[in-house]
Amino acid sequence: MLYGRRAELSVIGELLDGRCGALVVRGVAGIGKSALLESAAAGTRARLLRVTGVESEADLPFAALHLLLRPVLGHVEALPRQLVEALRGALGLGGATRGDRFLVGLATLSLLVELSAEGPVLCLVDDAQWLDGESADALLFAARRLHAEPVAVLFAAREGEFPARGLPELRLGALATEAARKLLAEQGADLPPAVRDQLVAEAGGNPLALIELPRMLTAEQRKGALVPLSFSLGTAQPATDKVLTGFRDRIAELPATTRSCLLVASLDHHDELDVLARALGPLGASLADFAEAERAGLVRVGPSGVTFHHPLVRTAVLTACDIAARMAAHRALAETVDDDRRAWHLAAVTAWPDEEVAGTLESLALRARLRGGQMAVSAAYARAAELSAEPHHAVRRWTAAASASAEAGLWQRTAELVDRARHRGGTTPTGAVLADLAYVRAMLEVEAGRPLRGVRLLHEGAEAADDLHTRLSLLCLAGYHTWAGVTHPDQLALARRTEELCPDGGGLAAVVRDLNRAFRLIIEGDAVTTFTYRVPDQAERIPFELRFLLAQQCVVRGDVDGMLDVSAQLVEDCRAEGRLGRMPQAMTIFGIAQLLGGHHGSARATVAAGLALAADVGQPQWRSYLAGVQAWLSAVAGAGEECETLAAQAIRDADHRRWMPGACWAESALAALDFGLGRHEAVLDRIDRAMSGPTRHAFLWRYYWPDYVEAAVRAGDPRRAGDHLRRYAEWAEATGRPRQLAVLHRLRALLAEDSAAGELYERAMALHAESRQPFDEARTRLVHGEWLRRHRRRAEARTQLHTAMAAFTRLGALPWVDRAAAELRATGLALPDRSPAGDPLAVLTPQELQVVRLAVTGASNREIGAQLFLSPRTVASHLYKAFPKLGVASRAELSRLLPPSD
Repeated sequence: MLYGRRAELSVIGELLDGRCGALVVRGVAGIGKSALLESAAAGTRARLLRVTGVESEADLPFAALHLLLRPVLGHVEALPRQLVEALRGALGLGGATRGDRFLVGLATLSLLVELSAEGPVLCLVDDAQWLDGESADALLFAARRLHAEPVAVLFAAREGEFPARGLPELRLGALATEAARKLLAEQGADLPPAVRDQLVAEAGGNPLALIELPRMLTAEQRKGALVPLSFSLGTAQPATDKVLTGFRDRIAELPATTRSCLLVASLDHHDELDVLARALGPLGASLADFAEAERAGLVRVGPSGVTFHHPLVRTAVLTACDIAARMAAHRALAETVDDDRRAWHLAAVTAWPDEEVAGTLESLALRARLRGGQMAVSAAYARAAELSAEPHHAVRRWTAAASASAEAGLWQRTAELVDRARHRGGTTPTGAVLADLAYVRAMLEVEAGRPLRGVRLLHEGAEAADDLHTRLSLLCLAGYHTWAGVTHPDQLALARRTEELCPDGGGLAAVVRDLNRAFRLIIEGDAVTTFTYRVPDQAERIPFELRFLLAQQCVVRGDVDGMLDVSAQLVEDCRAEGRLGRMPQAMTIFGIAQLLGGHHGSARATVAAGLALAADVGQPQWRSYLAGVQAWLSAVAGAGEECETLAAQAIRDADHRRWMPGACWAESALAALDFGLGRHEAVLDRIDRAMSGPTRHAFLWRYYWPDYVEAAVRAGDPRRAGDHLRRYAEWAEATGRPRQLAVLHRLRALLAEDSAAGELYERAMALHAESRQPFDEARTRLVHGEWLRRHRRRAEARTQLHTAMAAFTRLGALPWVDRAAAELRATGLALPDRSPAGDPLAVLTPQELQVVRLAVTGASNREIGAQLFLSPRTVASHLYKAFPKLGVASRAELSRLLPPSD
């Protein structure tokens, strides 16, 4: 019976009735979180998977996930091969995984959904605050993606611990007095009313205290004798501390062999009784010695191992036993457990530098890295550094610990580890260690909003690096972060220094040298138009940073097709290699390429998926960038409120880190919103401010000069457009690309005399035909149609305007649809307020659109799910919702709406 928890049970009941989703139950120790989970378990017919976090296993990668999934690992082989390898590798059941911890999360999601095909699944995760970080990441990644599957996940965690961004939470407060009285009456029916009243006051509404405090009473106290209680009223001691004291007192009364049993069980999770029995032997104890602890209500021993009455019992055991007993238990465990646990038990009894134990921990770190457990890698390296006999080994290990911590996104911990590496006396790092340390310090500076300080550190690392690929990667990052930071007085000097540090020679060195020269020229204000970029030999091992920059620099050259190809391959490779931690970065550049190519629907889907993933993996910089890009797409779609919200988010994240790209895209989005709504003076003012502010060195503004020119014409001040038209012309003609030249001819037509404008429009349309960009082409048709209408060539005008309106409709650019419709009405054509003829795909959500686009290619639900980080059942649900919206009944009918080549 759960007293006083009717509302909380109702919330959990709704989740279980819906059979889909996740919930975090929060509260202080003893408040009843575990009881609610037990109630859920007792009331469900679903397949039950459960695990309890154990503090002693928090540094063992995927330890909790292994325990949770172990009963169902026989189903793993039903998953796609990549996910099988990732999950088996992470759980130590096969070869090393190629994926990262987020790919393991996707594998976890897919396995749960595979199980749900046989019936509902309920996962109960108790004491989630003690999960190892890798298991927590995987389970949260999966839980956030439960949308249509009969899978529910309940987490229980202490207040203020276990961050679970994006999941609903249920906070447990103290029991009301009446409920507390009922619970105490059940536990202490023989207690006098006065004693009950005092216990209710002492417990403070904590259910565990109400259960345990009566057991702490002496016989005289139970009768109400006027003897001071050990927990006298009025003390400031929390109820949980009193309960902990009670547990410790009960443990102290147990036989020594029983205390040894409890200590061994507390120091390591044991679900195999034969292993536990072997560890107890050297301590002169056996499994039978648990009997006294069972009779005291502290533990329960069964086929599945040892279960503590409450986590506070485990804590009480550790505080009740002295150091000699703890060391003896660690040594006994080191002789019986697996290699990973053995390393930690040896470390626990090593008080002085010991290179052998340090080496064992380093080997553990290397194994954890192969399994994708960066938090475990960091913990093992850090302890190895503490036990290192030689200073240079200690510095190397502190640095490796800091690097792994940074990879896991634990920035505060990373800063502490860097500080230890830098201030370890007796040695100065050189070569690879100094380069690695400089890289981690640089990432800390970037994260803290000091990117140009980070660039200086990257320079230090590049100068120290004795490996060419390391040096090139550091210089790639230095060039990018110099450019990506907001305008700064030292920016140009740093760009020049990055270029100077680039090594001579051909191959990748030449490519990196060229890219950094391009960044320097951009910051100087040069058009960077006639610059020739070397293309790296595909046989060479190209660092991810360089591949990303090669895709990005296509913007500078106006090579949108090249950008699409390179960025699409980058996304595909990240997906194939399971590098989900890199995916937001790759999806950012791919979404921008789709946007610049006029594929707005695809861009919306890519950017929405990237934004969700960036939030999941904790990458605020890329979240800012993607929010800015999504704001632009919202602006063009006419979603003004959404645009402004996203732009504010992008600017907020960007300002905090002095991160230019997100702010630049946000400003451009607001300009696009103004333009679509006909606020031409606002467009001019906004772009003027942006191009004299902290984002002025963004090359993106060259793509906005056409908007500026047209806005100046429509605002009645064409002279204001002169400089921007001249600069745009210089760039477009230098690129020689039809898309840029088509827009240039459109701008010249807008400003030309009537005798020349017609020919310029015709030339613009011919160039559009050479290289299709639907949005730009529709805009040219719109202004051409306006010009034709003004010259009373109504039939020709209607042809251009109809085509433009159809293109805008397909793109979902509603303000532009309205503008084209208004022009058509001005030709004398009667139209409804908004043309019913349009793109049926516009009714889909970004996620549905992505699923439909992949379904058209013939991909199965499983294949689509692997690409979009969704379960096959969620994919099926999206298709189920999309079909009636599109008026189709099968996949085969989709091809008439969306050709596979779109």
